[in-house]
Amino acid sequence: MSAPEQTETGPEQDEMPLTPQGPTPAARARRARIAAASVLMAAAAVVLALRLASRSSVLVVGVYGLLLILCGGVIELSRRGRTRLGTWLLAAGLAAALFMDGFVLS
Repeated sequence: MSAPEQTETGPEQDEMPLTPQGPTPAARARRARIAAASVLMAAAAVVLALRLASRSSVLVVGVYGLLLILCGGVIELSRRGRTRLGTWLLAAGLAAALFMDGFVLS
């Protein structure tokens, strides 16, 4: 008789690996990037609402909509462990949105 298959009873894949001192530095970095992208996403949503209330151009919806999509993408990248790429994309997207808002849309 063959031994029954054992099911995995360990932590799920989405949980952060722990060291005796707590989360690993990579896990802390992922959490920090996810938090930063979430805060930026909330701020972009507020600015978008304010711009739409002031009867701004339709381009505003596109710029801030793309920034919201980019923040969601950065959250997903950070969740999958691609924190450096996510950080660069977040910085470039924020700079592009601020440039578009300041020089093109005003």
